[in-house]
Order: sequence, then structure tokens, then C-alpha cells
Amino acid sequence: ARSFADIGDIIRGRDLYSGNKVKKKKLDDSLKTIFGKIYEGLTGGVKERYTNDGGDFFQLREDWWTANRETVWKAMTCSEHLKNSAYFRVTCSDKQGESIANHKCRCPMTSDGKPNDQVPTYFDYVPQYLRWFEEWAED
Repeated sequence: ARSFADIGDIIRGRDLYSGNKVKKKKLDDSLKTIFGKIYEGLTGGVKERYTNDGGDFFQLREDWWTANRETVWKAMTCSEHLKNSAYFRVTCSDKQGESIANHKCRCPMTSDGKPNDQVPTYFDYVPQYLRWFEEWAED
């Protein structure tokens, strides 16, 4: 199973897992096609930002992930089926101490008491090999 952070790595072209090379190439080619279409749809001066991407669209993919990571998180966690699921780490802290984010995988309130709908992790910005070290240490 892939985690939220792994999906971010795949979209941004940073996935280190080589696994099945044929499937990996097919996925990478599909992502290049998708982001090529996004690139062609860009207007104004925005397109100029991505002219040196060499057809891989790495900068566009990075920017897309930054702009859409919260939406991807919601798509992965905000379903009736997953409503009582718990994110795998202690991520919330309130007056009663630390707890696991189990309200649609989010902390129910921000530190100032407002309803929270933010992604409770920034693991998608931690290099994949460092996340692997942490996972291996837990086993």
C-alpha cells in the first residue's frame, strides 16, 4: 500500500522504489503525458516558469503537488468508509495531551480552538529514504 507521502513522491517524480521497472516506466510516461497536457493548458506568463523542465515537468509537478496536496489528502481520508480511521502517528495535542488524529484523520481543533481541516503531516516533504528508516526502525 502506498502512503500519502509516497503518492506525493510519485507525482513529483521522486519515488525511489524501483519494483517493477515496466510498470514504473508506464506510470512515469503517463505522468509526463498528464503534466504535458496541464502545461499546454497554461496561459499567460505562467508557462514560462516551466520552459526548462526538459519534458519531465518536474517543477510543474512540484507546484501541482504543493497546490493540491490538501485535496489529495481529503480524497484519501474524507470518506464515509474511513470516517473513524486513525492516522498512524500521534499528531494532535490539546489540554488533555497528545492523541491520534481520528476525526477523518485530522485533529479536531487547531491550537487556537478553530475547526481543523489541514493535512496533519508534512511527511510528504521528508525524503523517502528517511521515511523508510523510520518505518524500518518501528518493525
